[in-house]
Amino acid sequence: MSFSPTSVLVTGGAGFIGSNYLLHVVQSYPETTFVNLDALTYAGNLANLKAIENAPNYTFVHGSVTDAQLLSRLFDTHGFDAVVHFAAESHVDRSILDPTAFVSTNVHGTLVLLQAALAAWKNADRPCRFHHISTDEVFGSLGLDGHFTAQTPYAPRSPYAASKAAADHLVRAFGTTYGLPWVMTNTSNNYGPFQFPEKLIPLVIRNAVVGDPIPVYGRGENVRDWLFVEDHVRALDLVLRRAEDHSTWLIGGDQEISNLELVEMLLDAVDQATGKPIGTRRSLIQFVTDRPGHDFRYALDSSPVQEELGWSPNHDLASGLSRTVAWYLENAAWMNAILDGGYRDYYDLQYGSRGMN
Repeated sequence: MSFSPTSVLVTGGAGFIGSNYLLHVVQSYPETTFVNLDALTYAGNLANLKAIENAPNYTFVHGSVTDAQLLSRLFDTHGFDAVVHFAAESHVDRSILDPTAFVSTNVHGTLVLLQAALAAWKNADRPCRFHHISTDEVFGSLGLDGHFTAQTPYAPRSPYAASKAAADHLVRAFGTTYGLPWVMTNTSNNYGPFQFPEKLIPLVIRNAVVGDPIPVYGRGENVRDWLFVEDHVRALDLVLRRAEDHSTWLIGGDQEISNLELVEMLLDAVDQATGKPIGTRRSLIQFVTDRPGHDFRYALDSSPVQEELGWSPNHDLASGLSRTVAWYLENAAWMNAILDGGYRDYYDLQYGSRGMN
């Protein structure tokens, strides 16, 4: 199938993956209009989008996916034939502290957005498509072997994962019940430029630079599959434009590593980039109490998107981490600008009062 949207609503486009996606597509498709709807909560940052903020095919709208009247006006004004839905509360630790916002944004927000798209496209005279961005965490936890596939039963184990699972089910239900055209992607852990520093990789880089302790849950034995964000957004673009309706695609980096090994690799990369002897910063590692229900391992079978849509990642973990470390070191002002009092309060609550002086 070939699908070429003319007007695209991107929700959550000021967040980490959403902003990287917009940086890619706004410049790649100058004939297509992109509208970025973002509530600019703590993790949304318009500074991520400076490179395209004046592009003629890009518009930013401040608002929430839970605002039905706003969504109706936007669909009427812009005539969207595609929605790419990133907007979500996404941090497991925050969902454990307070699940309410996750249900509001991830479940109710997705429902309101689906209703708006359905109403707008009911009598559409052209192809339309709802692209829902999801996570590997909806599938639960893996043991030492095997991979999640698109047929793996859902088994979410955190409030965040449960809220994303509910949203996934709503998308599929709207396809079955109302005929809404959708595609879905579930991804592994992303990393790269513009990631909010509550997530592991930017947190480690920031703390390593200033000499703060590096908190590692448990003994750091949990395993994740890592994907460089620029590789991810290329895959998302392919799925939106080439995949069949009502299909699900898993997008992983096939770069599995334990959390402790990843932290050590990152610290050594910061040492190298800053001229320190390799291994100097490993002494900053500090093991902290494991979080409740910490999934042991995630791994995705990405072979369908590689074999059927022709995608493959351009970065292995070493090259991706090298680029990521270099970006954060070169953009210290970006990092410092978002480390406000609210973030510090959260950090102290989550990891103890160490390390954010």
